[in-house]
Amino acid sequence: MRNLTIGKPLKLIVLFTIPLLIGNLFQQLYSFMDALIVGRTIGKDALAAVGATSSIVFLIIGFAQGTTAGLSILTAQAYGAHDYRRVRRSFGTSIWITVGISLILTVAAVTMTRPLLTVMQTPPDIMDGSIAFVRVIYFGIIASMSFNLLSNMLRALGDSRTPLFFLIIATIINIVLDFWFILGFHSGVAGAGYATVSAQVIAALLCWIYIRMRIPLLMIRRRDLRFDWHDIVQHLKVGLPMGFQMSIIAIGAVILQVMLNTLGTNAVAAYTAAGRIDQLATLPSASFGVAMATFAAQNLGAKEYGRIRRGVYQTLMVNVGLSAVLGVVIILFSKPLVNLFLGPNQPAVTALAQTYFHFNASMYWLLAILFTIRNLLQGLGQTLVPTVAGFFELGMRAFAAIFLVVPFGFAGASAANPLAWFGSVLVLVSSYVRTMRRIRQQEDELALKKRLIDRQRVSPLASVKRFLRVHALLNAFTGAEICT
Repeated sequence: MRNLTIGKPLKLIVLFTIPLLIGNLFQQLYSFMDALIVGRTIGKDALAAVGATSSIVFLIIGFAQGTTAGLSILTAQAYGAHDYRRVRRSFGTSIWITVGISLILTVAAVTMTRPLLTVMQTPPDIMDGSIAFVRVIYFGIIASMSFNLLSNMLRALGDSRTPLFFLIIATIINIVLDFWFILGFHSGVAGAGYATVSAQVIAALLCWIYIRMRIPLLMIRRRDLRFDWHDIVQHLKVGLPMGFQMSIIAIGAVILQVMLNTLGTNAVAAYTAAGRIDQLATLPSASFGVAMATFAAQNLGAKEYGRIRRGVYQTLMVNVGLSAVLGVVIILFSKPLVNLFLGPNQPAVTALAQTYFHFNASMYWLLAILFTIRNLLQGLGQTLVPTVAGFFELGMRAFAAIFLVVPFGFAGASAANPLAWFGSVLVLVSSYVRTMRRIRQQEDELALKKRLIDRQRVSPLASVKRFLRVHALLNAFTGAEICT
């Protein structure tokens, strides 16, 4: 466990981010390897079938991940305040919420799979494969939510290394099972889903065993699992907005996917391959964002307002600079990166993917600002503004899908993400400025209170010292008179 309320802010954030980055890298390797193995072993249509479901998978899984991340914010605040009983209560309440949401999402998602894909105008030649893949993923929602909850709880306590260890194990298992199900059992596209869900189940079990054996602070008892509506409502106030925010973003992606599907299988395959690389390239900025949320939450609990201001400013500088460099690298090496998925024999698909990168990779620096500020606000318990920013992302993606795809084709679809990032940042920056002013005021008020308390503590001692000095002078004067 790592206390983020003591020490140099940037150093702590970077050290906390590195395991997060590696962990997120391995987590993205789930989808990356699924796409790579499916594309190379089954073919272009199978790759397109996986890609056509990415937006509706993110619609549900993104909500689950966002909700569990929100639940852990309250745990981090309790840990920063050294209220360890509240830490365990927060964990127990989060377990109830996770189980309930998992059941609701599973039933709703599995039931709506075919209607959603039909509304999205999924090409008929990839419809069956898309349904087979996504239904397996949806049946594994409980595994995904469980692992994300346990990982986020560990991160709330400052431990970003242990979730990384389990992610590495899960990724290796996923890759092995991909080949086993697809090539060994000839399970087709569904085999990639079986591999992913199986790996998540194993990772969740390992994480739970570790917590039971090594983290006494999260050793919940029966009283910590007491069903308390007040606690549940407090956690839902933070968790649900973060989950809905992810779903709002995903709805924009679904609208875009509908228009993308009208451009044909080549466009879907190109967007899928480029999107997988895009996800990997933006992991550093996303990881800094997650670290910022935990850092802000712990320091808010500890009332270390000055550290919050310094931490976010330094993180912004590093995140924006690193993202700009990565954008240049991706643009320069886009062709060989795309060829990893389909080989060099699909020049039309590769050309489309390169178009995607010219729009997206050149704007990674803007996404870095979005991730840092949005997670800062969430770590401080603010949910309204990030949710509004999510609606702006939805609006921008919908605008690109409706008004840009038809006249500009794939280029119009590729412009959707940068437009969405720009719309979101416009909302977040104004809130960020107001929040920093408020934090500065709280810092000044706390400093004033400390000075007053210090004066009260020092005043009696100062009075005694003054009395002793006066007494000594009187003795010296009296002694002098006697001598004369």
